[in-house]
Amino acid sequence: MQSAGDGTKDRLVALNELYERRFGCIFIVCATGKSPAEMLAMLEARISNGPNAELRIAADEQRKITGLRLAKLVDAHQ
Repeated sequence: MQSAGDGTKDRLVALNELYERRFGCIFIVCATGKSPAEMLAMLEARISNGPNAELRIAADEQRKITGLRLAKLVDAHQ
């Protein structure tokens, strides 16, 4: 996110606020390897989802994050 331009940052902030109002939780995405522009595009695409579809997508993103964290823990203990 440090490399994101002000316009991208401002749009991410605005859409994150809208997302939280719409779905009642924060926007979650597995950001590993994604540019700020890619994350913005994902947020823009997902903001129009219905609640059930978005819950499934958010759960899948959480699974990706958890998988990466578990893999790091396993690697650290080998």
